[in-house]
Amino acid sequence: MMNRATMRPTILVVDDAPANVQLLGEALHSDYQIKVADNGVQALQIADSEPHPDLILLDVMMPEMDGFEVCRRLKSNPRTWRIPVIFVTAKDEESDEERGLNLGAVDYLTKPISITIAKARIRNHIRLKQQADLLESISLVDALTHIPNRRRFDEAIDAEWKRAVREKTLLSLLMIDIDHFKEYNDHYGHGAGDVCLQAVAAALQSGVSRPGDLVARYGGEEFVVILPETGMEAASQIAGRMCESVRGLKLPHAYPSAGPFVTVSIGCATIGPHVESGSFNMLLDEADRMLYQAKKTGRDRVCCETDKLG
Repeated sequence: MMNRATMRPTILVVDDAPANVQLLGEALHSDYQIKVADNGVQALQIADSEPHPDLILLDVMMPEMDGFEVCRRLKSNPRTWRIPVIFVTAKDEESDEERGLNLGAVDYLTKPISITIAKARIRNHIRLKQQADLLESISLVDALTHIPNRRRFDEAIDAEWKRAVREKTLLSLLMIDIDHFKEYNDHYGHGAGDVCLQAVAAALQSGVSRPGDLVARYGGEEFVVILPETGMEAASQIAGRMCESVRGLKLPHAYPSAGPFVTVSIGCATIGPHVESGSFNMLLDEADRMLYQAKKTGRDRVCCETDKLG
């Protein structure tokens, strides 16, 4: 499968006039992937679908829902507000341009369109979007372990909780802690501790295979794993494999009460399909409680609660 970063950028052209769509499509198709919508409702649906377009060329004058309203809805949706919008319109009044820019559009193209100018402006805004995406992706990655960080986890668990409640699906969460990590740092030094964190992160990452699963560093020596559409039994099996993977690293641990190698303890919690309210903090609290139970009962193990959350 081609990586998103290596694909040609995608432009969504929104116009109810086929001639305008054809003109822009023919001018841009060699450099970009082109998607087309001939009304506002269709444009919103395409923009909200994965993968999101990298830029939207939006006609202002359309029946039923004009471009201004489409832009307003795009910018109020957390999944689409980052997509740059360029208005394409025959209206050249300064007040119209001001209105569009105030709604969040990044530029204006006036009909009849100069293809040369349009391509230059589109190229500039695509480049800015790619730079912003790169900075955003960097801000969501833990610098030491190179897996998603706490900020990325917070975004993902909020979205997955809402989706599970809305679609009445299962959702499991693993809370993971490296056993006796303070003592490991004290004995081997913080440099070795960093190497340990990196190795454990890689081992945990190898334990998931679906695109929707997320392994993140929660903080310090703690990690979390989001498992959408996964019940307690399957989540417990995944957690067990992760324990084995970390144990299989055979990282020596000289702390007297630890085993001979570095291990992890894992707490597991699941919400069922009839949960209708609350927040993901319920899941976090339950997984944390199970992690405490795993620590209390001997470490290097998985503790899962029966499905108390629905």
